[in-house]
Amino acid sequence: MNQTLIGQIDKILFEDAGFFIAVLKNGEKISGTYYESEVENLKGSAITLKGYWEEHKKYGKTFKFESLKVNQNELFFFLNKIIKGFTKKLSAELIEHFGSEGLVEILDNDIEKLLEFKGIKEKRLKKIQNSWKQFRSMRQLGEFLSPYDVSPALLTTIATAMKDVEDICDKIKENPYILTSINSIGFKRADELALKMGVERENEGRISSAMDYVLLNYCEAQGNSCIAKEVLFGGLDELLLFSGKHNLYEAALVERVGEGSIVVMKNDRVSPSRLYDAEKFLYDDFISRSKKSSGGFVKDLDSFLADSDLKLGEQQRDAVLKINEGASILFLVGYAGTGKSTTSKTILEILNTRFDKKEIMTCALSGIASQRISDTTGYESATIQSLLIKHEKTDSFPYSVVLIDEASMINSSLFARLMRKISKDAIVIIVGDDAQLPPIGAGNVLSDALTLELAPIVKLTKIYRQSEEQAITLIANDIRKGEVPHYRQKYDDFEFVDVSIENYYMAKNQLSQDELKALRDENSNQIVAEIIHRVVESIEKARYRLKNKQIKEYLNYFQIITPMKGGILGSTNLNKVLQEYFNPNPSKFIKRGEMEFRLMDKVVHTKNENMTSWSGDGFKVGEESSTRRIFNGMSGLLFKLEEDDEQAFVFYPNEDVVVVYEYEELKSHLMLSYALTIHKVQGMEYDIVVIPMSFTHFIMHNTKLIYTAITRAKHKCILVGEGGAFESGCKKFDATKRDTVLLEL
Repeated sequence: MNQTLIGQIDKILFEDAGFFIAVLKNGEKISGTYYESEVENLKGSAITLKGYWEEHKKYGKTFKFESLKVNQNELFFFLNKIIKGFTKKLSAELIEHFGSEGLVEILDNDIEKLLEFKGIKEKRLKKIQNSWKQFRSMRQLGEFLSPYDVSPALLTTIATAMKDVEDICDKIKENPYILTSINSIGFKRADELALKMGVERENEGRISSAMDYVLLNYCEAQGNSCIAKEVLFGGLDELLLFSGKHNLYEAALVERVGEGSIVVMKNDRVSPSRLYDAEKFLYDDFISRSKKSSGGFVKDLDSFLADSDLKLGEQQRDAVLKINEGASILFLVGYAGTGKSTTSKTILEILNTRFDKKEIMTCALSGIASQRISDTTGYESATIQSLLIKHEKTDSFPYSVVLIDEASMINSSLFARLMRKISKDAIVIIVGDDAQLPPIGAGNVLSDALTLELAPIVKLTKIYRQSEEQAITLIANDIRKGEVPHYRQKYDDFEFVDVSIENYYMAKNQLSQDELKALRDENSNQIVAEIIHRVVESIEKARYRLKNKQIKEYLNYFQIITPMKGGILGSTNLNKVLQEYFNPNPSKFIKRGEMEFRLMDKVVHTKNENMTSWSGDGFKVGEESSTRRIFNGMSGLLFKLEEDDEQAFVFYPNEDVVVVYEYEELKSHLMLSYALTIHKVQGMEYDIVVIPMSFTHFIMHNTKLIYTAITRAKHKCILVGEGGAFESGCKKFDATKRDTVLLEL
């Protein structure tokens, strides 16, 4: 039986994606979901709730509400609490002046009229307009979707993602599956809604949309660029809960092949056509480049090398020789410490005998890798993305030589875009380390090109060490081979801090699940305590860099790297703990749900998205902003919070770009980056790296992952945790093989 409860919200105890638990002024607890604005806005408000009482296992007797109404002029509440740009005073004055209905009419159709009001200028008006538009579409959407039991959190997600779409309700009515394009929704939630809206289970659009979803999930999310037809159909059975409907799938597939969005290859392999096109192009391009000769460079290689101050080993000389004898493309692959940089530099010096320095370009995926290659070779460097943007108007780059570094990180779509831009007569050197993790996204170009020997390859395997006391490269290479290194010895650049559970295997056999979990948690907390010791040792030097405005040096000085996001040793928890040490007393901060962003926090961008931005200098001198693509994994400093405009500004020094975030984008676009997952730090390099090692991460441990993590350290790598977990991870080869078009071709 529905009951009514009236009260005033005093404190919010918990909030996540619109669901919250709060205490009223009279001490009663309430819980439920609210989507009309940030839950924070309800603090102090008088409200009427309809719902029922229930027993909550943590909070006791709680009123679970199904509807929540704010007890004051509704428009006043919305303007003041939800629409950006209004204050209490302004809201009250406008309502008094125009009346509620009149003001809604103006906000909908004649917003310029508000400029006549004192205190409203162009900038504020723009903000009011955008915010009103979003709020209006949310109200309409709420009314349209409420008969279908759509949760408030889902409503908010849809309204935010589609705020620029005209006639959003009509579009969803026409095809509910357009919602699958929203990141966090996916097929299942869109399908649930579509079926409630009356879409037939065997509807062609439903099957087509499901096919896209399975393909995308198997390819982009898991890194493959093609899928066996029976795996695709099996995935559809699971998703649609059908059996024996393969004739329906065949019909949908024929349709998709006809329109050119899917390619069926031999061996009944299916590929999204853009991935097929990318890898087919790379296959043909590598082969055709490998057949061309540049005609060679210096007559007497030995005397050229004798004059150079770089001394080469036999394998390194072999790479230089291949280019000198006329190879137009070369894959130069080497593990950590094998001298890829020295070899690259020598190759570029030979090419420099014919080509002018400005005809030679080096590039890499991340800003830091691009900086590193320019530092070590002395030739100009850029990120791949900035090169593509800079030359988007021309058919090809104006370079005769292009060297691509960190090639193991580049997925097939991006690799193809890059190679399409390199002129057919240019010399291409592709440098990488195939012991590292495969790229984020579909394809595994470097590894496939090596397997198929599509072009000349030189592998560097001999390791060059600065001194006996330096062990990072040796330890990494033992791990790459699946061997346990001598990791407990004393080295200058590597340290293992043992925090193990005594008699772990005995405990595992004797304790109950709960007792074992308690023991594991205690061990994880001890590992965190040890990590904090290392933080405290390094914090002085880190702060010194920040104080002297060496932002890049500050961000790249000290980094915790962990295999997973969740748990005590996951990046989410570690970031919370570390924030208290690195940035304990901020002058400003903003709270979003469980997350707090503080002025001068280290942050990482988490989506590939076009954002409003400036160059570092452009921002300083107040230039107009422009839109540019900001990539998942870019690391920056949150240096400015504008509380009135509800905007946060982040400087990304590796790319020299300042990006502005609306407060409501913070949760979805940014994360703290005192601790990062190993996948996020590919291509990065830090002075000091600390890595927790625990059996709780066992599922993630393998040679590629640990090798990639350890080789991020420039001067010091410290592992903290269980020796047993480290040793078993060193012996576990990464078993996942990617299905790719290249290997099929």
